Amino acid sequence: MAFGRLERSERAAPMSDINMTPLVDVMMVLVVIFILTAPLLASSIRLDLPRTSAASPSDAPQFVTLVVDKTGQAFLNDKPVTQAELAASLTQTAARNPDTEVQLRADQAVPYGRVVQVMGAAQQAGLNRIGFVADQPKATPK
Repeated sequence: MAFGRLERSERAAPMSDINMTPLVDVMMVLVVIFILTAPLLASSIRLDLPRTSAASPSDAPQFVTLVVDKTGQAFLNDKPVTQAELAASLTQTAARNPDTEVQLRADQAVPYGRVVQVMGAAQQAGLNRIGFVADQPKATPK
């Protein structure tokens, strides 16, 4: 009888890779914690400011509405005006408060040149803040 060695297979090599699953789990927990605590850390600084009668809140911004209909007629605060009356009224408004905003509403059919004339009158009067007012597009049914 011959006793021989049984051949053994080699052992599996030790795993040298990092197991990423626990690392990802820990990172996700940290991200959730940071997302929840970030708004709490960004709170404003609490101050007890001194009081004085000179520190009154500023007036709300003033504006005038300037409408140009499809015929080219200008309306200042819903009153029809000529080009000369428009210039005079805007000059008076600018003398009272040069930061007054002009809210310009022009019909789609108004020629570009007429809109430029109205804007020019406002700028010559000293009113440089011009806001263009537009409507939302209508939703189309599907």
